[in-house]
Amino acid sequence: MKVSIEALCALVAGQLRQAGASEAMAQSTARALVLAEAQGLGSHGLSRVAQYATHLRNGRVDGAAVPRLLRRRGGAVVIDAAEGLAFGACTLAVQEAIAAAREHGVALAAVVRSHHCGVLVDHLRAVTQAGMVGLGFTNSPAAMPAAGGRHPIFGTNPVAAAFPRAQADPLLIDLSLSEVARGKVMVAAKAGRPIPAGWALDAQGQPTTDAAAALEGSMLPMGAATSPKGAMLALVVELLVTAVIGANFGFEASSFFVDAGNRPGLGQVFIVIDPDALAGRLPYLERVDVLVAEMLRDEGVRLPGARREALRRQAEREGVDVADALLQSWRAH
Repeated sequence: MKVSIEALCALVAGQLRQAGASEAMAQSTARALVLAEAQGLGSHGLSRVAQYATHLRNGRVDGAAVPRLLRRRGGAVVIDAAEGLAFGACTLAVQEAIAAAREHGVALAAVVRSHHCGVLVDHLRAVTQAGMVGLGFTNSPAAMPAAGGRHPIFGTNPVAAAFPRAQADPLLIDLSLSEVARGKVMVAAKAGRPIPAGWALDAQGQPTTDAAAALEGSMLPMGAATSPKGAMLALVVELLVTAVIGANFGFEASSFFVDAGNRPGLGQVFIVIDPDALAGRLPYLERVDVLVAEMLRDEGVRLPGARREALRRQAEREGVDVADALLQSWRAH
């Protein structure tokens, strides 16, 4: 059934409020999950509602948490998520980073004592609206081994970037450093579907196509079959969003995919760059368009973010497809 974005946000927020989230936390989280679903990113959309609600009920998240500015020094800012859901804290961090970048040219805003932050690049939309470049990094509960290792140490540790354009949609880049995002394995496990070979290992460190076994085991870093590069990049992100800012390592956090466990205390980092402080706004925009034009000379090139933006606009016009059974269960409670 098609449901408008506004109505769907209200339904999701209601589920989170019932689980113990404050009004502000429920609203910010609902907007993020519905935006993900509208972009066709189901693994970070409505499939997360039940997970977040369970974490709220089980005390893995503090539903009354209020994000706050912990410290500021020049262009460096630290936001305390206070062990709540991550979205309000990430919004505050990005707002602070934009303001600091206007003053200093570049800024880094960190979020500590955090949780799952959804679609990482969506937090950078406000950066492009301000005419700036944004980079995002986060860790997650241990899901990948170190290069040559077998037991999970790093999270899938997504990396995101957003580059504004003059008269077109921004370039939105978002990738997991695992061969595939773990949320896709979660969706496959719930549906009872196998996963492709090369995505994951089971708990014994053996390759598996069983999605449930993969959730009990570990994800493979991207390109792991031929190179340690993916694992090295995961190490870089892990250190940036933990040791540098004061957040927990992925192996110190209980999995998102279990109901009981600790409050993960993860970290996010957002870097905002004002082109006015460097090349200048107009030269920046001109050079981006030159590069995009060169890319599009080849038939079949699709700009990063183009598909998700098209789906988002379609959802804004027509609503979001939601399973009838899910809607009935929400409306019954």
